[in-house]
Amino acid sequence: MPTIRRLPEHLVNRIAAGEVVERPASALKELVENAIDAGSTQITVRLASGGLDMIEVTDDGCGMRPEEIALALERHATSKLPDEAIELVATLGFRGEALPSIGSVARLTIESRPHDAAEGWKRVVDHGAVATDGPAALPPGTRIRVEDLFGKVPVRRKFLRSARSEYAACLDVVRRLAMARPDIGFVMEHDGRRVLAVQPREELAARVARLVARELAEEGVLIEAERGASRLTGVAGLPTYNRGVADHQYLFVNGRPVKDRLLVGAVRGAYSDMLARDRHAVLALFLEIPPEDVDVNVHPAKTEVRFRDPAFIRGFLVGALRHALEGAGQRSAQPAAAAAMNMWRIEPVAPATPPAPSLGSLFAREYGGSPSGYQPSRLSETGAAWRAYEADVMAQPSARAEPAAEASEEDLRHPLGVARGQVAGTYIVAEAEDGLVIVDQHAAHERLVLERLKAAGAEEAMNRSQALLLPEVVELDETACDALEDKIADLARHGLVLERFGPAAMLVRAVPSVLSKSDVGALVRDVADDLARNGDALLLGEKLDLVLATMACHGSVRAGRSLSVAEMNALLREMERTPRSGQCNHGRPTWVKLAHGDIEKLFGRK
Repeated sequence: MPTIRRLPEHLVNRIAAGEVVERPASALKELVENAIDAGSTQITVRLASGGLDMIEVTDDGCGMRPEEIALALERHATSKLPDEAIELVATLGFRGEALPSIGSVARLTIESRPHDAAEGWKRVVDHGAVATDGPAALPPGTRIRVEDLFGKVPVRRKFLRSARSEYAACLDVVRRLAMARPDIGFVMEHDGRRVLAVQPREELAARVARLVARELAEEGVLIEAERGASRLTGVAGLPTYNRGVADHQYLFVNGRPVKDRLLVGAVRGAYSDMLARDRHAVLALFLEIPPEDVDVNVHPAKTEVRFRDPAFIRGFLVGALRHALEGAGQRSAQPAAAAAMNMWRIEPVAPATPPAPSLGSLFAREYGGSPSGYQPSRLSETGAAWRAYEADVMAQPSARAEPAAEASEEDLRHPLGVARGQVAGTYIVAEAEDGLVIVDQHAAHERLVLERLKAAGAEEAMNRSQALLLPEVVELDETACDALEDKIADLARHGLVLERFGPAAMLVRAVPSVLSKSDVGALVRDVADDLARNGDALLLGEKLDLVLATMACHGSVRAGRSLSVAEMNALLREMERTPRSGQCNHGRPTWVKLAHGDIEKLFGRK
C-alpha cells in the first residue's frame, strides 16, 4: 500500500484552484468581489477573448501596501474576518483562497497603491512562481490582470467553452454584482468594445431596469417589505411580462448573488396561479437578513446559502410578492407601440366581396359604351343601379351589439373606459379617456372567478381530506420517507394524510378531496421529489392551485357568448376592483390598449 504523504504546495494550490477557478467567469467574480469589499466607488473590467486570454479589474478602493500584496498571495490570508466569528461575515469574500488559487493556474499581475502612499507596488506571479516584484506607477486603488488562464494546465484548458460562451458567463457575473451594488459605478469592455456602463449612486429600480430589461420600468412592480429583522426589496415583473426560461431571475442575499433552490421555489409559488407552468417570471429580489440567520460558507464559490429558518424565508417572499402583485390591480404588460402598430398595419388576405366596379364599367354595363355615350334621359336608371350596388357592398353588419348609451366624461375616466361593442363574440371594445381598450372577455372573467373562489374560501374547501376506502401503501427510499415524515403535519393541512409504514414506505390514509381521482402513488412520489428539491412541499400547493384555476376556467364566460352593453360594463368595473385582473390564470394579458396617439399615427395624423 502507498504511504501517506503531504502534497506539495503547488499541487495543493492547483487543487484549490479547481474549486474556486472553474472558468474565467469564476476568476472574474472573485476579483470584482474583492474590489467591492475594498470600498470602491468605480470598477472597470476589461476582457480579451471572453477572459480566456486576459481579465483585468481596476478599482479605486483602499489599495494594498507591498507587504499586504505578498500576504494576499498566501492561502487563507484575508482582511475580511476581523475575528473568528465566521457566522457573522458581512463581506462577499472571506476565504482568502482566490488570489493564490488564480496565481497558481495563470499569470497574475497585482498593482496597488493606498490613498496615502506616494507610489504603488507591483508583483507578478506566473503559475505559482514570483516573476516580478517592484515599484509601479498608478493612481490610488488596485489593478489586477489575469493572463494565460490554465496555460500550463492543458487538461483544464480544453474543458473551457468557446470565447463567446465564456464572455456571456463573465457578463452575467458583472451584471449581477452591478445590480447588487447600485452605489458603485461599473464599466465593462470586451475586446476593446464597451458592453456595459452604469453610473454610481443610482436608484435600485433604475439600476435593475437598466441591467435586466428596460421594459421592467413599465412592466414591473416595486417590492418593499419588512418582517422582523428581515427586509425584501427589488423589482418583480407583472405575470404577463414573462420568459420561457428562468435565466432572468436574479436573487440576492445580503448583497450576495445566489442560486438558491428555496428562493426559486418561493418565486414559483408566488406566481403559481398567474403563470403557465412553462413560463417564468422576470425579477430581481434583494433579501437582507441578520448574518447569523444564514450560512454562506456551504460552497467554495459562495453561490449557495443555507437558511436557519427556511419556512419563514419562503413565507416572507411569497407573501411580499403576492402583496405587491395584488397592488398592481388590473395592470397588464402591454405590447410595444411599434409592434402594435405593425399588427394593425397587416394587409387583409383577400377581400370578402368583389371590388367596386369602375365608373367606366358601370357606363358600359348600362349603355353598352363608354362614358361619352351618356344620355341624360337614362340618369335615373343609372342612379338606381349605383344605389343598388352600394346597398349590396356597403351593407350593414348582420349582427351588431346593441347601441351603447351616451357615455359621460366620468364614465370615460374609468381606467378601462366604457364598453362600445363586442367583436367576434369574444372581445369587448371600450373607449377610455386616453385610448381604445380591447378586453378578452373569457380571460378576464376567468381571473375574476378565481379571485371570487379564493375570497369565498374555496382554497380551504379544496384542502379538505377524503379518506381512502383502503389505505394505500407507497414504497419509497428511506430518505424520501424521512422527509415526508418530517412534513406530515404540514401535508395534513393540505388534505394529504400520511403515516410512516416501515423504513421504506408511507401509508396514505386520505388525499385532498379535489385530487381523489388522481394516482395516489404518483402524487406522493411527486411530493417527495419536491421536498428533496426545494425543502418544502410546493408541488402539492401548486396542484391544488391548478385545480382551483381549472374550476375558475369552467365557471367563466366563454368566448363566443354575446354580452349586453350593461354586462360588458359590469365586467370592466369588476376588473378595475379586482387585484391581478390584468392577467388570466395562465399569465396572458386580459386587455390591451391603443393610445390616442397611436390611433392618429395609423391615419397619418401624427
